[in-house]
Amino acid sequence: MAIVFWSSLDVFGFRFLLFLTVMYGLMSMLTHSIIYMKFVTPLDHHAPLDRFSEARTVEHVRILSEEIDGRQEGRPGLKKAAEYIKGQLEIIQDRASSNLRVEIQENNVSGSFNMLFLGHNIALGYRNHTNIVMRISSADSKDTDPSVLINGHFDSPLGSPGAGDCGSCVGSMLEIARLIVDSGWVPYRPVIFLFNGAEELFMLGSHGFMKTHKWRDTIGAFINVEASGTGGLDLVCQSGPTSWPSDVYAEAAIYPMANSAAQDVFPVIPGDTDYRIFSEDYGNIPGLDIIFLLGGYFYHTSYDTIDGLIPGSIQARGENLFSIIKTFTKSSKLKNTYLTNSSGVTANAFNDERAIFSDYFSWFMVFYSRRVATVLHSIPIFVFIFMSFMRGRSHSWSAAFFDFTKGFLFHAFGTTLAIVLPVAFSILRLQFSTQAMNWFAHPCLAFVMFIPSSLVGLLIPRIIWRQIPLSQDVSIVKIPRQVLSDEARFWGAFGFYAILTLAYLVSGLSGGFMTFFTSISMLPAWISFCLSVKSFGRLSLRTTMSYILPLIPCVAYGVYFGGFLSQFVIEKMGMMGSLPPPYGYYVPDAIVASLVGILTGWCVGPLMPICDGWLARLSILQFLLHFTVFSLAISCQFFPYATSAPKRIVFQHTIRTSGSSQIMESTYDLSVTDSNSILFLFQHASEVAKELNVTSDFSIESAWASQRQDWIAIFPVSFLFSNSVKFSANKDDILKQYEFFPKLFVQNPYSNSEKGSRRVHLELHLGSLEEIWVTVLNITGPLSNWSFADNVLPGTETYGGGPQSYICRLSGPSDSNWTFWLEANSSEALRVDLAVLDQKLVGPAKRLKNLFPDWVDVTGYSSFMSSYIF
Repeated sequence: MAIVFWSSLDVFGFRFLLFLTVMYGLMSMLTHSIIYMKFVTPLDHHAPLDRFSEARTVEHVRILSEEIDGRQEGRPGLKKAAEYIKGQLEIIQDRASSNLRVEIQENNVSGSFNMLFLGHNIALGYRNHTNIVMRISSADSKDTDPSVLINGHFDSPLGSPGAGDCGSCVGSMLEIARLIVDSGWVPYRPVIFLFNGAEELFMLGSHGFMKTHKWRDTIGAFINVEASGTGGLDLVCQSGPTSWPSDVYAEAAIYPMANSAAQDVFPVIPGDTDYRIFSEDYGNIPGLDIIFLLGGYFYHTSYDTIDGLIPGSIQARGENLFSIIKTFTKSSKLKNTYLTNSSGVTANAFNDERAIFSDYFSWFMVFYSRRVATVLHSIPIFVFIFMSFMRGRSHSWSAAFFDFTKGFLFHAFGTTLAIVLPVAFSILRLQFSTQAMNWFAHPCLAFVMFIPSSLVGLLIPRIIWRQIPLSQDVSIVKIPRQVLSDEARFWGAFGFYAILTLAYLVSGLSGGFMTFFTSISMLPAWISFCLSVKSFGRLSLRTTMSYILPLIPCVAYGVYFGGFLSQFVIEKMGMMGSLPPPYGYYVPDAIVASLVGILTGWCVGPLMPICDGWLARLSILQFLLHFTVFSLAISCQFFPYATSAPKRIVFQHTIRTSGSSQIMESTYDLSVTDSNSILFLFQHASEVAKELNVTSDFSIESAWASQRQDWIAIFPVSFLFSNSVKFSANKDDILKQYEFFPKLFVQNPYSNSEKGSRRVHLELHLGSLEEIWVTVLNITGPLSNWSFADNVLPGTETYGGGPQSYICRLSGPSDSNWTFWLEANSSEALRVDLAVLDQKLVGPAKRLKNLFPDWVDVTGYSSFMSSYIF
């Protein structure tokens, strides 16, 4: 039996490791309390009328998400929601005093336009979508006065009650409108509330407002409220197109929750908001995009109910919004189109670029312009160069610079290993496991699994460093090697963060504050360390603590931002898509492992130049590696999903039709939106497998594959799917439910133009379908023009491996059929593939959907597909 002897330094190293564990644990507890809004006390129904009340807001959310059955386009609940909102606004209007002017309008909007969404080209045609608009102003205001717009949507996604997305937005807006009236505040400039009824269909409501409403030209600023979850931090994710909106937010927010780095990340996240319509596509209006980001497990699922709302979130949102609205209306920079287009208006602050900003634990905001950032963010790199020059001034500047460069490379190497090792272990674990994403329902498990190996990566360079000679000659500079070594490693690490800060600045990104804060925080820590060495010696615990204490504000901020980011990413991994095998299976674990590695390097890395001397011992490295293997093994026992973190399934009853009453094929198509395949589902959902006659020898390779073109009804979301499967379904149930199916008719004979092209006039009859969400046309062939989008074709798509095609989505209620024309520039045939999404499921399909276990959320619908040649 081997006996392990630990030296006193080993014992101290483990004690120091325990100390760091406790320190970061306390910071994590603080972070958890902040991002889950424990510091905000929600007000109840009996709160004073001049205060925003979360309880009153939640009552609106309850009615919208529970009493009204479904707020999806095509369902009667959407109209009932519009009626409820309008009724509540009329009650508010009746309570208004004589010094207020309150106007309410219900608008039906129609239109057509092209859009690039998720990197895919698409045309959108819509009709009769409902917007409810309210304008509150002083009694003596003019119709052309600059105004502030607050936008939120009351429609909800397929199959979701939409309490968070976006009943919480509508409820907050109703309560703020009431608060304006009951508080006695008379807006200095008009405030417009836009309750738009078609955001989930690719921002149609906001487009209709910007193209048709008479007040659109008065808007000088806007606030878009959204939800990608059920609460938590109500983060400013986008701000622009100038620095003014974020400046107003920094001044006014009672609970500041904003980080300019979000603007760097948002464009790569699969999704979009009405912000792009107001600020980018159809306006250049300065505004804020404020979004609930946590609770993403329930986003776009049937579990998005009021029970999932995070207490305190709505209270903080409401108090913030009311204060921000007040500040916007008082700002001298608030202009409208009439003013900005007049000859008397010259260049002003709207020419500013976006600013750099961040909240600190939602206690206060740090805000400065990009011009200031140009100076501030350049300081660290000049300090790095200056210190290498000062150290080598008496002997050799190049030798000192080479040592600092070695320190930089070793710190960069350690940070890289902190990312690579967790990823390697995550891939290794999946070689011995039948399921990925074990951390999905248990986010803390991801940190337990990957932080130890990330620490090993940070410590390995210290062991190697001991074997590397310094460039400076100790006998010449007459300074102990340990001192030179500490200097080289510290200034190398400092230079690493300085260069990252400079890289952020040069690239034009907005997240440089984070690395700037790290590098600047290291300077007082180094000064404190040097002073402490003179008093207590280099190997004293007091000396080490003198270095750590000045870094605590910076490290705590890293834990705060990193904790929030990791929770957000983990929740979103459930809907990132089923990527193609064999590598798709590893992607979510690799992403989370690398993220944990990055955050570990960021939060612990600044401590390493001084503290790793105590930790870079073989006994500690062995312990961390053993702990990593143990935690990875234990993690395999955790089931990835729960009711509070469901697996998402898309269930499409596909009906291929010919003519208005004939069914060619009926199938059940199933797809998943994460890396655990449909086979995983059948293994753990025995009743579903039994209903579909799935046996133990079932495999993805031998299954009847559902092709990407089968999912055209939900384009472009269907690009997230792979390894989809289908099963035969009974046709008779469909024939009992529907008398007529959707069909395209030639409205009149082809007409030929002088240019040699031909025009086909078509009429789309939607049959007996009752709850139509959307109709999608996929057109291939020599299409040269059409009647959609002002006769402008979008870019082409290659869908499902087929030829280049044009895709158009149509939505909106009407008693009349859709009529349109297509123009071809040759005699070659035009092919039109038609898909109509009906939210109703017939009896057997509904029964199959109900067989799925409660840890699965099923988005189910019927898709009627047919093809035509013209």
